Amino acid sequence: MRYCVAALGEPTGILAFQSPILPRLSPALFMAHAPHQLGQAGEQAAAEYYLAQGFEVLARGYRHGRAEVDLVLRRGSELLVFAEVKTRSSEQFGTPETFVSARKKELFRLAATHLQEELDWRGDIRFDILALTLLSQGFRIEHFEDAFY
Repeated sequence: MRYCVAALGEPTGILAFQSPILPRLSPALFMAHAPHQLGQAGEQAAAEYYLAQGFEVLARGYRHGRAEVDLVLRRGSELLVFAEVKTRSSEQFGTPETFVSARKKELFRLAATHLQEELDWRGDIRFDILALTLLSQGFRIEHFEDAFY
């Protein structure tokens, strides 16, 4: 794993991230493979990103009804994070974070409420978006903390 801060902006930070599971392929070659593979690699990179920050992954692909939360993470007993991971091979059709619709946010909140009740969670919660863009040596990660309520 390799992290290096590339810039700071509106997101918490923009990082270049080398995931050990990312195939050593150029973006063009990786793009030719199923988009599902790119999404899986992005979610794995996002999980590793959170783990490196001291979070525990509670669930991947948590489902409640029609809602799905890509990652559910916990930091001790004080913070539960529901993360939406958006991975793109390029920004040709827009930045990844712009693909989180109002309906998706609504479903996300419903799933979060259900899981909070299941866990009897008493700590803080946060909704994050991680926008990953494929680079030649890994992903660029833009982390939007408290992206919506």
